[in-house]
Amino acid sequence: MTTHAPRTAQSVTLPASLDEAVAALSAMPAAVPVAGGTDLMAAVNKGQLRPAGLVGLGRISEIRGWRYQDGHALLGAGLTHARMGRPDFAALIPALAASARAAGPPQIRNAGTLGGNIASSAPTGDSLPVLAALEADLVIAGPGGARREIPVSHLLAGREMLGPAELIGFVRVPLLHAPQVFLKATGRTGPGRATASVAVVLDPARRGVRCAVGAIAPMPLRPLEAERWIGSLIDWDGERGLEGEALTAFGEYVAAACIPDPAPAPEGQEQQVLSPAVLHLRRTVAALARRALGRALS
Repeated sequence: MTTHAPRTAQSVTLPASLDEAVAALSAMPAAVPVAGGTDLMAAVNKGQLRPAGLVGLGRISEIRGWRYQDGHALLGAGLTHARMGRPDFAALIPALAASARAAGPPQIRNAGTLGGNIASSAPTGDSLPVLAALEADLVIAGPGGARREIPVSHLLAGREMLGPAELIGFVRVPLLHAPQVFLKATGRTGPGRATASVAVVLDPARRGVRCAVGAIAPMPLRPLEAERWIGSLIDWDGERGLEGEALTAFGEYVAAACIPDPAPAPEGQEQQVLSPAVLHLRRTVAALARRALGRALS
């Protein structure tokens, strides 16, 4: 995998099925699973990680595709960003496809996987706000063929964690058959890690709007009050259009919910204010949310 790998990993196992991978992790608890390796191998090469062994997931065909299941799409954790960015997948889950296409240069998109993006839980993971807005669930594979489901938001928030020898096998995403938009802002260096990202998903069946903001906190943030407010203004039985003032107000509502003003200072103490950098970030989030909702409604 790299010139450093033989020295840092004492064994490499290449299972052919999800249950074989779980068994390999059970047999060697100190081993680390690796799919695309875009984060893991970078840490190994920098000397930040010295795994006792690696369990490669690249040969497990069952987690490299997707299928339909009870109104949902069951996505294999081994799906690469490049595969999710293709037109056939974009017709299925547009916002997730957009986030996959924005995940970085071709070499990252070709190697990086959906499950790896979730497992690493980096704040800048492009798929994470989309999965949060879609309210996706994870299918976790455990020892003895066990399977359990948890909301992706629980894992990202640390409310539920992977147990010993457990792996993310699949991501269960509801098919809403409605407009979805993902937008992100990056630094001056060009395409790459997001400084802020927003996913907006329309849910006509529930007459609601779902929104999640990524990259500005350790996990995606859901501005639930802003969602409920804007959902109440949309004519779900008509053209679903909104005036520009409502879109602007929604953007500001989302930004203020995710980056609030400092709490009032006690009497006699100086009131804190947001720094120029934080104010700029809040304006960026407001602009992304406004544009994302506008595109979804149009």
